[in-house]
Amino acid sequence: MVSSHDHTPHKKEEPMVLNGLKGLTSDVGHYMGRIMLSSWAIVGGKTPTWRQNDDVNGVVEDEFDWAEMDADLYYWTKPLRPVQWYPGHIAKTEKELKDQLKLMDVVIEVRDARIPLSTTHPQMDLWLGNRKRILVLNREDMVSTADRNAWAMYFSNQGTKVIFSNGQLGMGTMKLSRLAKSLAAGVNVKRKAKGLLPRPVRAGIVGYPNVGKSSLINRLLKRRMCPAAPRPGVTRELKWVRFGKDLELLDSPGILPMRISDQAAAIKLAICDDIGERSYDVADVAAILVQMLAKLPTVGMEVLQNRYKVDVDGQSGKIFIDKLALRLFNGDSHQAAFRVLSDFRKGKFGWVALERPPR
Repeated sequence: MVSSHDHTPHKKEEPMVLNGLKGLTSDVGHYMGRIMLSSWAIVGGKTPTWRQNDDVNGVVEDEFDWAEMDADLYYWTKPLRPVQWYPGHIAKTEKELKDQLKLMDVVIEVRDARIPLSTTHPQMDLWLGNRKRILVLNREDMVSTADRNAWAMYFSNQGTKVIFSNGQLGMGTMKLSRLAKSLAAGVNVKRKAKGLLPRPVRAGIVGYPNVGKSSLINRLLKRRMCPAAPRPGVTRELKWVRFGKDLELLDSPGILPMRISDQAAAIKLAICDDIGERSYDVADVAAILVQMLAKLPTVGMEVLQNRYKVDVDGQSGKIFIDKLALRLFNGDSHQAAFRVLSDFRKGKFGWVALERPPR
């Protein structure tokens, strides 16, 4: 996982604009001029509409145009190398998971609260059918209250039971346990009617890699029963664990589609470290993150400039990364990209969601 490294380190496509850079020394200016001539100014080739952050306190967050952000992201990602990651164990897991689903009374789907739409498998509804489902939006500590409220209303309107959790600290776990038992209470009523003894409720925990499934189980059990680490692909086999006398939990490896067709979603998976690092170009992903953060009213250009002491006076996340590389990493853009991604994943920009419900 990138964050585990402590590096001090529909719109019409518009033509690119190559702007001059200001405030640099003559040497750096000469170097940056060559960068600009030799590379696209905008990652993905579309000019982002920058939002100055001096209005952060005055901007009504709900008025932010998330549809425009999605359209920008679509064009930014279109020319890039596709993000694809499908380790060998995932195919095996998918087959086994489908078999185990038949045994489950309730399914707990865990998603990343920063990107709830991008962290659900496109086949999940088909797999679950009419089974009872609880949706857990993990990493609630990494999104704002406004984000939480928006998603809570969205899923409530869909009739989906949703719980916000922090798997690292255990917040939301007891509520999850109670809800799982309550939704599956009818199982033992039917068994009793048939003259059978009661059995524990079986709940399967499913979701994308690194969204916090194993950490959630460990917090529920109050002990480390499932391997967990802040990087994708740690859990590699299905494992049933008992929680008290009346609940059994199935921990499963993260499952991804064999091919991710939505590359805007794939980039968000990379930004949030929910997909293997080998699947993407770190510099491209960090550059797009900069372009997204600069647009968001809760972050904006001023926050980026103040944190890194680098002017965001162009229109390119790539140029920003290159300037940061010159300032802190002897021109190493890879290290600079790691720094920005790591800072985002550690919450250095505050509570920042990268998605809001569609309107």
